[in-house]
Amino acid sequence: MQQPPAILLIGPTASGKTALAFELATRFPCDIVSVDSAQVFRDMNIGTAKPDAATLARFPHRLIDLITPEERYSAAQFRSDALREMAAITAAGRIPLLVGGTMLYVKALREGLADLPQADAALRATIDAEAAERGWPALHAELARLDPETAARLKPNDAQRIQRAVEVLRLTGRTLGSFFADQQDSAPPFNCLTLALVPGDRSELHRRIGQRFDDMLAAGLVDEVKMLRRKYQLDAGLPSMRCVGYRQVREMLEGELPPAELRDRGVFATRQFAKRQLTWLKSMDELRVIDPLESGATAAMLAAVKAHLK
Repeated sequence: MQQPPAILLIGPTASGKTALAFELATRFPCDIVSVDSAQVFRDMNIGTAKPDAATLARFPHRLIDLITPEERYSAAQFRSDALREMAAITAAGRIPLLVGGTMLYVKALREGLADLPQADAALRATIDAEAAERGWPALHAELARLDPETAARLKPNDAQRIQRAVEVLRLTGRTLGSFFADQQDSAPPFNCLTLALVPGDRSELHRRIGQRFDDMLAAGLVDEVKMLRRKYQLDAGLPSMRCVGYRQVREMLEGELPPAELRDRGVFATRQFAKRQLTWLKSMDELRVIDPLESGATAAMLAAVKAHLK
């Protein structure tokens, strides 16, 4: 049987995904599914560029506002939730339109995931306590002895990934690489068109990133982080507080970053994030690449989707 259609619209931050998604949702019977690891957090609106209430009323988004900033959400959870939402959209006679820039989620959806063990809260607390006493570089050195392949890919202070690699080792006695080697390709049961927005003019992307961060500051990003810190029990190790923008504001509020440097540090971090997103895109295949800065970008996108749906 022919697989039902789906559209995946991905690209770096500030590349224009949202506007193009709304254009698609206006022209075709599409329902939007967010592919954004920051928009899953409730009350984190400004720094995640979450659509406002009026926009959401017109273009409802699935998989946003799922958890509190105190909680964690994995790529495996995303894949399960996304496939469920895609099936529901298809059953309603509509087309799933997945939009976002969290490339790990994109990879998980398109290729499946290694069958890694579930997180162990007690073991993670033990690893965190060791890191507090010895430092993450010491745990990185331990990882280098037991799983040199994984350690070589990680920086000595990459707390989240070092924690996970050490956790897997201690739980199973196996390296991360051994799980990935056993991974079976598991494409979703959809005929998926992947549209990748790749800006040809990097300087224009940087200008947009700067303007975007300025707009967030003007909209009250600092006050939003203050509210989050009052409402929730947050620390620097939580994924919510490692999100670009939120991390820099938190550091400023903790006295770790001079207020005068907030804007520049936030813009620099966002540029680095966009660079990593583009690197992910380069490693992916079966993409329909569109330069969103070209005058014919919208027409090219619409034509590609129309051809896909025939």
